[in-house]
Amino acid sequence: MTSPPATRSTNYDSDAPLGSTEPRLWTPPLRELTPDTSYGFDLIDFAADVCGTPFDPWQEWLSIHAGELLPDGRPRFRHVLVLVARQNGKSLWGHTLVKYWLFVERVPLVLGTSTDRTYAKRAWAKISEDSRNNPYLSRKLGPGAQRLTIGEEALTTLDGAEYFFAANSGRAARSTTLHRWLCDELREHRNRDAWNSASNAMNAVSDAQIVAVTNAGDEDSILIPALRDPAIEYIRHGTGDPRVGLFEWSAPPGAEPDDVAALAQANPNLTRRIDADALVASGRRAKAAGGTELSGFRTESMCQYVPLLDPAIEPDAWEACGTTAPVDLAEYRDKVALCLDISLTGDHATLVAAAVLEDGGTHVEVVESWAGPGCTKAVRADLPELVRKVKPRAFGWLPDGPAAALTAELKEQKGPRRTAWPPRGVKLEEIRAETAACCMAAADLVLTGEIIHPRDELLTAHVHAAQRQRRGDRWVFGRASSGAIDGAYAMAGAVQLARTLPPAPPPLTVL
Repeated sequence: MTSPPATRSTNYDSDAPLGSTEPRLWTPPLRELTPDTSYGFDLIDFAADVCGTPFDPWQEWLSIHAGELLPDGRPRFRHVLVLVARQNGKSLWGHTLVKYWLFVERVPLVLGTSTDRTYAKRAWAKISEDSRNNPYLSRKLGPGAQRLTIGEEALTTLDGAEYFFAANSGRAARSTTLHRWLCDELREHRNRDAWNSASNAMNAVSDAQIVAVTNAGDEDSILIPALRDPAIEYIRHGTGDPRVGLFEWSAPPGAEPDDVAALAQANPNLTRRIDADALVASGRRAKAAGGTELSGFRTESMCQYVPLLDPAIEPDAWEACGTTAPVDLAEYRDKVALCLDISLTGDHATLVAAAVLEDGGTHVEVVESWAGPGCTKAVRADLPELVRKVKPRAFGWLPDGPAAALTAELKEQKGPRRTAWPPRGVKLEEIRAETAACCMAAADLVLTGEIIHPRDELLTAHVHAAQRQRRGDRWVFGRASSGAIDGAYAMAGAVQLARTLPPAPPPLTVL
């Protein structure tokens, strides 16, 4: 086995580190890996000697570890999950692996999928063309090796091994017995249809193997955590699924986008084929831009899981606004506002307080939250006493959202002092046309560090789940594809009310 030299790109920062050959997270082998215990050594030789495309160091490392064999000769990993940043050579490695399965292992049926059918066909056409033009592999292809009938495209060797492709749908590998599957861009699987179809086509194959190669995903990439979580559990605690192999080149959590050492962990070809200075510059631009540009950079170039690709409130900025210093709302009573909001499904509600501090910053905190079906009944029962206790200058809600369900109870009601609503000194505010202004202003105040919060887990979870929903040149927190975000809405409403309170009236004097 001959490794390619650790060459550097022609444009590079001489102080930049080489990309990490070893992934940051990986499943340890059950025994020493040798040519007898891993087909990866054979794959490396196949790439160099037969295909004429020697692997880079990280691809060699991956081949050896992903190709681990059990004592009976079956692949140790029935599922292999490879996470690596873009443009590091994962496609070349995957294409070579498919050819190895076809021409060396000669398995009966190999499936290839990608982002969609077009991309999967492009990979199939590339592998087919390379095989036909290769002086060694072409000898194992007969005159009709490549079938071009639309919907039935396949490449078949003289040994009977067949490679076909399919879209990410419930019809992938349906009514077949599948032996190998190269699943490119697993992050694009938004449901389990294709996975269930193809993986179940392997149930009767004892030595089947699925290799999923992808960069990091977002909250809709449901299959990545389905494989990654049990693999992490096994790595850390020895429980979970020992036959899921995780090999993850990624930047550590919390790493800055322009941290070259962190980028080296996500990009194993950094300074080899990827210019470090250009990647760092891209990271700096993304950091300055925030929003979708930063989320995209973290996902594709740092291989970090990003819950939302278009977060309404910048996650890092929100984290930076957190504090452990307590704030007593009673000291700022003349500058306190409350806001209530309800989740789209009506099974969660949050009451948030905001107070403008002496330095101009705005402190926010959760006063109370309710959860469960029918929780609005408890909201109606608890709210008057909570408001009396806090004694805010203003209380508001968003009647054009789910909180409309409580509008009748939240409007002013006459009665004895203990039953009248609102409590004395509290002004009611219906937040209608200002919804976009509330959301956009809250996001901006977080970005500028003018929001202070006590790191409440519930509020943080709701803020992190809020994604932008465009309304022309404005936007609001999108509820449809998120979980509960009523805490984020209540926070934004409370901040708006607190920051627009008129000056407090002077205290009464007795002559």
